[in-house]
Amino acid sequence: MFKQSIIAITSIAVATTPIATYAAKPVYRSKAPIAYMTDLSSGATLFEKDADKRIPPASMAKMMTVYVAFDLLKKKEIALEDEFIVSSGAFKKWNNQGSTMFLREGQSVSVADLLHGIVTLSGNDACVVLAEGIAGSEESFVEMMNDAAQSLGMKNSRFGNSNGWPDEGRTYVTARDLTKLGASTVSDFPDLYTEFYGQEEFTWNGIKQDNRNPILGRVRGADGLKTGHTEEAGYGFAGTAERDGRRIVMVVAGLDSYNGRIQESVQFLTWGFRAWKAEDLFKTGAVVGSANVQLGSATEVSLVAPRDLAIALPRRAAANYTMKIVYDGPIKAPIKAGDIVAQLIVTSPDDDEPQSLPLVAGEDIAEAGFFGRIWNGLKSIFA
Repeated sequence: MFKQSIIAITSIAVATTPIATYAAKPVYRSKAPIAYMTDLSSGATLFEKDADKRIPPASMAKMMTVYVAFDLLKKKEIALEDEFIVSSGAFKKWNNQGSTMFLREGQSVSVADLLHGIVTLSGNDACVVLAEGIAGSEESFVEMMNDAAQSLGMKNSRFGNSNGWPDEGRTYVTARDLTKLGASTVSDFPDLYTEFYGQEEFTWNGIKQDNRNPILGRVRGADGLKTGHTEEAGYGFAGTAERDGRRIVMVVAGLDSYNGRIQESVQFLTWGFRAWKAEDLFKTGAVVGSANVQLGSATEVSLVAPRDLAIALPRRAAANYTMKIVYDGPIKAPIKAGDIVAQLIVTSPDDDEPQSLPLVAGEDIAEAGFFGRIWNGLKSIFA
């Protein structure tokens, strides 16, 4: 039986010795000029090809418009029942410009319907109406988009409008950043994601339109995210699917045809599930280790799995990995149960990079009083 090794350490790395068995990393040859895939359950990068090249996102930029709206809904700063008026400017510019929800000038539309119009129909008009309704102007809303991108760590992305329409290069993203945005949408707003993504069709003003998502109905577990196409960007797609608790997020961009996007998206995501497997590590709530605490009511805090933790391994690989717990320590009190305070670093010879999984505090640790600090100090001396 394979022996798992867990070493509790601070930010100083500690070497461990892996088992000698080796399985080659699965090979995939993407027809897309740009492609990226990550396993959301483990955080592992499964494939990358020019993933950090700046590209125009086309309608994939609408994922950020939706993300900002979801965030405001979660904070209860807006509600799904809120209604916004279709301005004259938004109607005249976007009624017949690219993909449209077919909104009418002066019409009152709920946030929920606008989100369906963006996610399912890719409506350029819906994006602008939502942006104006939330922030007063599209320009102000774009500032919110860029603030969100910065907070998500999308270091190589910038938005110049709410719908991804070509704007002389002001709007750009990378495949890696778009994947991060898609993954964050799923993990940060699971209920809203389920409600709005993955719908096969939507009808507005008596006009029924199908979702252009190329993996819906073609890949088991597929439920998102967003297509994009302009002459400048070519055909792109950010997609995700979940099977048996394992979710993969991927991006392809720069393809030269509609059918080519369908074929590549389906093949790419199918490869991700078939060529890689999930290796279960710890169930939700399992105590993985402990960390030293400074100036706290206790000298240690338990480190707990916040969700089912697993890593991605090549399908044919043996369970061949080592683990260590990494944290900047000792961790200073006060500490709140559920706060991410450490990382479980899993290293496998089959992967180019270690996989990093979050560990959270298992209990509250209050800041120690004066005498408590003295007592803890004495205990550490004699320990």
